[in-house]
Amino acid sequence: MAIQFSPQLAPQRKGPQPVPQPRQDRPRSLAGATILQMVPSLGDDAVGQAAVEIALTLLKAGARAIVAGGDGPLVGELRAFGGEWLPMTTDTINPLRVTSNTRHLQHLIAGERIDIMHAHCAAAARSALAATARQPVYTVTSFPDRLPANSSLQTFLQRPLALGDRVIAPSSYVSRAMIERYRIPADRITVIPRAVDTEALSPTLVNSDRIAAMRRTWGLLPHMRVVLVSGRVAPWNGQMVMIDAARLMVANGSRNVGFVFVGDDRSNPAYRHALATRAREHGIDTLVRIVGHCMDMRTALAAADVVVVPSLEAPLTGRAAAEAQAMGRPVVTTTVGALPENVLAPPRMREDLRTGWIVRPGNANELARATIAALALDATTAEALGARARQFAEFMFSPSSVAEAIRGVYTSLLARDR
Repeated sequence: MAIQFSPQLAPQRKGPQPVPQPRQDRPRSLAGATILQMVPSLGDDAVGQAAVEIALTLLKAGARAIVAGGDGPLVGELRAFGGEWLPMTTDTINPLRVTSNTRHLQHLIAGERIDIMHAHCAAAARSALAATARQPVYTVTSFPDRLPANSSLQTFLQRPLALGDRVIAPSSYVSRAMIERYRIPADRITVIPRAVDTEALSPTLVNSDRIAAMRRTWGLLPHMRVVLVSGRVAPWNGQMVMIDAARLMVANGSRNVGFVFVGDDRSNPAYRHALATRAREHGIDTLVRIVGHCMDMRTALAAADVVVVPSLEAPLTGRAAAEAQAMGRPVVTTTVGALPENVLAPPRMREDLRTGWIVRPGNANELARATIAALALDATTAEALGARARQFAEFMFSPSSVAEAIRGVYTSLLARDR
């Protein structure tokens, strides 16, 4: 479908800046509103996918959806269902480019009647805040999954994200850090997790033949249970603790279990060697597989009986736990970062709502006990837990659920008196 852009969407490089005008007819709901999202690019990544999903949700609500940013493979998808793409270099701190972007956005506000600007990165937020400073336009900003190092430079670069009328944090863990570092009032923060592709990550899409083929690739016998340890092979991801936990499990009688470590192992060869050495010293090397990056994580997760994320430090995202639950697999993880928010487990949740286990980081005994508990579930209990995990993932992490939550942020802003 061909999209007709208004003339004002073309870059305005000359002429006076528009004079702020009062908006007596500003919409109080999404129907008839115009929302401009600013992204680094419409690449096939988490930010680009989120922007497209949000745009689709807005169009269904009767709003106009514009996405500004660099080119990418998702531009065609955005345009296909009626969204509009505005080419713009948003991911820059170059003062000249920021000034140019600010002027362009001011013209858009005046000519396209923008009601909300949503900046998905700090550089974009800088231009958006400057453009809306004296305009009847709301700004929404989205923080990254983990705050950068607390240095003066990084604090300065990320500060624009703290100045939106509404600030979206990907987790309560990040929101607490935001409040402490930037003194953001808690009522301006909304916690909305990152989406995972729950449609692609569905256990119904993997048949038994593919699972059997994956297990053969790993060199596991048909009768063996599978503990999948997910994450890039690195000291801070806790794989060494899992090796120690595996020794305790085998000593406790778990001898028909394969421990499969899936994740890029090229960047830390010394640590990979240390893992293999520790497994050999423990006498469990015949049960351990360090397989590196997996191109078919859907099948890998489907082949697992339990997925372990033994992180020692806060990961960039909690995707590994979310993706495992989308595939209906129980998760054992640690209390670091946002990971506990992504798994339902006592004492935060009742036992009958459990989707996994949460243990202290670096504690091999707790990790072993939790993994044994997951493997010990009878078929009926395991099936029920898997169904809960899938339902939880769809409710919390599906792209449509996340987009609906962001839609709620927009709606609440439009309903306010400016």
